[in-house]
Amino acid sequence: MKELSKLMDFRPSIKVVDATLRDGGLVNDFYFPEGFEKALYEANLKAGVDYMEFGYRADKEMFDVNKFGPCKFSSDDFIRSIVGENDTDLKIAIMTDVGRCNYKQDIQEKANSPVDLIRVATYTHQMPGALDMIEDAKNKGYEVSCNIMAISNAQEGDLKVALDLLGKSPVDIIYIVDSYGSLYPEQIARIADLYGEFAAKYGKKLGMHAHDNQKLAFANTIEAAGDGVDYLDATYAAMGRGAGNCAMELLMGFLKNPKFKLHPVIKFVEEYMNPMKEAGVVWGYDLQYLLTGVFNQHPRSAIQFTKDKRKNFSDFFMEVTSQE
Repeated sequence: MKELSKLMDFRPSIKVVDATLRDGGLVNDFYFPEGFEKALYEANLKAGVDYMEFGYRADKEMFDVNKFGPCKFSSDDFIRSIVGENDTDLKIAIMTDVGRCNYKQDIQEKANSPVDLIRVATYTHQMPGALDMIEDAKNKGYEVSCNIMAISNAQEGDLKVALDLLGKSPVDIIYIVDSYGSLYPEQIARIADLYGEFAAKYGKKLGMHAHDNQKLAFANTIEAAGDGVDYLDATYAAMGRGAGNCAMELLMGFLKNPKFKLHPVIKFVEEYMNPMKEAGVVWGYDLQYLLTGVFNQHPRSAIQFTKDKRKNFSDFFMEVTSQE
């Protein structure tokens, strides 16, 4: 059980990262209502959020720019159109997927960009590519984090090798990522312990990115915070791929640092997130996402189930378990 002081006090090193435009954009192909990005930026400023992720920096040779909204590519010019010179304490982040970003060409020197943090997303088998992206971003002057995805399916030996390679790299933050929403708080505690060994050895910070397939994204995030993880991802109204993420409103209600303000988050959910749901954009916990979480599977089948507007959950149960 966590010490009471870890729940009642606050740790100044904790940073809140808003991933709404990036993870949420996976739900609607990054087409947000007019004025959404600017209003979200202003809500984050008022709420005391530390980092705002503007989306992916996807390779335009691989992805059709006519099929996605601007946050799929989050160009420096687009970000500037929202934040100007961003003369604030709020830092700007983007995500780069290994193999899906032309980073040498599309990521400029930090001195010429409004972006502060480059988030590299990788699987354990892609580590050489991730390390090259990390090196490139660091040499250009950025803060750099790395999300090791799908760790619930990774062999512990492979994970340790990946953590050691990242420890030796110039990366600043290493993320625990529950890609399938399949992990429980007890497992997060053990994983945070493992990651913490490498973080302490190499002087790195840790982050947490959770998915809500089993309605544990918030629980897993605050578990990680209690275990010494500093960078906490959240999205407004839990908007994110499939079952979504840790809800910003839950996290802000929990954190005790007086710099964080809950009211701007509630106001944004009321004025932007709820109307978007009412307009038919679909995300969040449901039985199909529960099942892929329980059986530790990628949610792609559940996402298709949702798109097809199926309601035969017991049949889907049989489909999911037949893959075991």
